Amino acid sequence: MKPKHTKEQISFQTYQYKHFIFTIILIMSSFVGYAQERASRIVENGGNGPHSAIMEQDPSLLTHTIFRPQDLNEFGSTKKLPIIAWGNGACANSPWEHVNFLNEVASHGFLVIAIGPMPEEGEKGSGRSSSSQMIDAIDWAIAINEDQNSPLFGKIDTSKIAVSGMSCGGLQTLESAPDPRVTTAVVCNSGILPSPGNGMPGMPSLSKDQLEKLHTPTLYLLGGESDIAYNNGMDDFKRINHVPVFVGNMDVGHGGTYGQPNGGEYARVATAWYKWQLMGDQEAGKMFTGNPSGLSQSKEWTVDKKNMD
Repeated sequence: MKPKHTKEQISFQTYQYKHFIFTIILIMSSFVGYAQERASRIVENGGNGPHSAIMEQDPSLLTHTIFRPQDLNEFGSTKKLPIIAWGNGACANSPWEHVNFLNEVASHGFLVIAIGPMPEEGEKGSGRSSSSQMIDAIDWAIAINEDQNSPLFGKIDTSKIAVSGMSCGGLQTLESAPDPRVTTAVVCNSGILPSPGNGMPGMPSLSKDQLEKLHTPTLYLLGGESDIAYNNGMDDFKRINHVPVFVGNMDVGHGGTYGQPNGGEYARVATAWYKWQLMGDQEAGKMFTGNPSGLSQSKEWTVDKKNMD
């Protein structure tokens, strides 16, 4: 006799049930939460993109920091905000190091949800984060899009989701990337260690087999040979043969350019990838496609790619 349900069906039903419960809790809490004052701050005059951005603490997701366009009126039925979930360096439970970068990305029309409470000006934050918080960000965005009490109601493109992160956050990205809802992954200054468990406390203990679970186009941004993650990231790139993958190296070391004005070169390149992968912007995609690719013509970057054209 054939079983009534396959393991895949049971797993999907479990996911649906969990999402239903999460949605109910979120909607109930929002009736109280939206009556509270929403902490927010304008970073670098809102960024360089066409949608001046704001950083805020949403009362219904106090464990994360939101970066989004300030004016949501132009988003709705025909124009929506793709989702970007972000994990921080050093497994930090605060995006304080990446505020300029994330704000700049958001100013181009994205909903960026970073792990950790919103940092005060000059505050470095504290505590450790986990990969599950990246999935929490995705769950929240999908649920809040259905919440009529939220200013984001009906304005989010829940079919376009990126997981992204730096260093430990890059490993959290790789751990979260197999989620079937994810449509692209961006791994910054990171790569899977050759021996699982040898990283800092709290770091995801992944083996190179994790790379086989990737199912979306993937971008690696590394800091050149002086980046402590360079060898790990380049080894990842060499092993990935089943999905489109692009690697860019800029000789800036492990710290990248996140803290530079408007996130520096990393923000420029990452934003082009997000616009291509999440918005279908073919002009932005020219930075990564073609022979040679647009980015390969920059004196600041060394690049390689597979399965792209």
